[in-house]
Amino acid sequence: MKANIYRTNNCGELRINDVGKRVIVSGWINTIRKLGGIAFLTLRDNFGVTQIILRDEKMLEGLNKESVVKIEGKVVERESKNLKMPTGEIEVEAESISLLGKCQNALPFEISEAPETKEELRLKYRFLDLRNPQLHERILKRAKILQFVRNRLTELGFVEFQTPILANTSPEGARDFIVPTVYAPGEFYALPQSPQQFKQLLMVSGFDKYFQIAPCFRNEAARADRTPGEFYQIDMEMSFATQDDVFEVCETLSTEIFKNFSDYQVCNAPFKRIKWVEAMEKYCTDKPDLRNPLVIEDATKFFESTDVSFLKGKTVKLIKAKAGDKSRKFFDNLSTFIVSLEGKGLAWAKMVENELSGTFVKAFKDEEKNEFVKQYEIKNGDAVFIIADQKDKATKFAGALRNKLGEELDIVDKNKIEMCWIVDFPFYEKNEETGKPDFAHNPFSMPQGELKALNEKDPFDIEAYQYDLVCNGYEMLSGAIRNHDPEIMVKAFEIAGYSKEVVEQKFPALYNAFHYGAPPHAGCAFGFDRMLMPIMHQDSIREVIAFPLNKNGRDLLMGSPSVPTEEQLKSCGISIDKK
Repeated sequence: MKANIYRTNNCGELRINDVGKRVIVSGWINTIRKLGGIAFLTLRDNFGVTQIILRDEKMLEGLNKESVVKIEGKVVERESKNLKMPTGEIEVEAESISLLGKCQNALPFEISEAPETKEELRLKYRFLDLRNPQLHERILKRAKILQFVRNRLTELGFVEFQTPILANTSPEGARDFIVPTVYAPGEFYALPQSPQQFKQLLMVSGFDKYFQIAPCFRNEAARADRTPGEFYQIDMEMSFATQDDVFEVCETLSTEIFKNFSDYQVCNAPFKRIKWVEAMEKYCTDKPDLRNPLVIEDATKFFESTDVSFLKGKTVKLIKAKAGDKSRKFFDNLSTFIVSLEGKGLAWAKMVENELSGTFVKAFKDEEKNEFVKQYEIKNGDAVFIIADQKDKATKFAGALRNKLGEELDIVDKNKIEMCWIVDFPFYEKNEETGKPDFAHNPFSMPQGELKALNEKDPFDIEAYQYDLVCNGYEMLSGAIRNHDPEIMVKAFEIAGYSKEVVEQKFPALYNAFHYGAPPHAGCAFGFDRMLMPIMHQDSIREVIAFPLNKNGRDLLMGSPSVPTEEQLKSCGISIDKK
């Protein structure tokens, strides 16, 4: 094999035992420092940074930072060592330097300052942003975790598959991206929101365990933990599997990932299981952060006969916390926080020296005050926070307040990973406009009680074999025991307003396949990008993706989305309303 003329060693891998060795290193000029005829530069490549000493600073003529160069020289021991650098005991004494790729003088931002640079500029010049060692290392770590997942799932008996990107539309809760084609003008493919139907078809095809690092596409708004457009899932499916079988695999995989690739204290399996109804009662969310010890209580019944106007006739949520020593400003700021969420603020009270005081206490009669203290076991040093509103709003605001209090009172252990299963989700939810049932989660899930439940129970009382894995307040996985019976499938969709004909038309492959012997099967999908956020201590999902869209769904680097030509539109049978 012919020797590489560009390098004999990687910059970041030279060490003290290489002293005396003649080397060729190539990379980007990271920094330049001139000291009266002598110059120092640091050279950066994929593997790290090495200091270079140039005995004649004229060797730098025509070179500037971020230019790509090849340097030939000898490894020498540094007189002034930097033990904070892996290569800090050595430097390369340059004998020659060759320009391989020139960089213009004016950079849009300094590579070392990239994390503090405006995100829009970073995304426009993402190829520069990715040179920053912090982001660069995150993307390399992402690749290592991907490889770990592939290897571990293969060891657990799963086989990796690929499923189509050009697919059909599916009512999975988000808007589709649709794709025109010249082969059928006026008709459209859809990019898959998930490989759901394909992986179920693979189970019907007789394969036993499937996995895929699957690209998924949802035409929805961005959040800090959700990228608009494309994201990746660790998708899994198992034939002849129970919910416990799925949980065992997922608990093994998730704990091993966090223990191998993070510095957190990771909870041990088996994880706590919380029914959806209980989660909504105690935490007012189906994504509870269990590092936060606060629990929400429903105080609606206690206040149903109250004369306090802002509590009367409302759903009332109550949180008790050790905050009796806080100032009035603390409570006012929390009320402002609720108003910022479009709430009406909050009521509060605190117990100091066995005396209860606060915004609503004056409206209490003595016996009501005593009963309130007794029922909610309020002690010295306690504060009580109350949200009163319509049921949905009260639930939403109380859940947000619990998180805010955890943050403000510093009672959330940031060094922990706490995971739990949320189980027994409602199969249907009420459509706000029509009042009729809509699928609350995955329409391909098995309802608990199967066909009997669909025929006999109130749709809003039916629970599904659906589950989410929640990690530190983020939904990290969603899955279900799948429906594999065509009769149950038709009835489930009928209740949601879809006729048998629509089912046959929308899901022809799945509906047809279930008539030819389908095994019981179950599966799930980890949100891979979302899992990486806590591992890499990032609050934005865009910080763990090499080429993300911005928060408005635009690719500032490549300039998309863009307007197609009239010829492209015409060939696909499309016209654009210029309005």
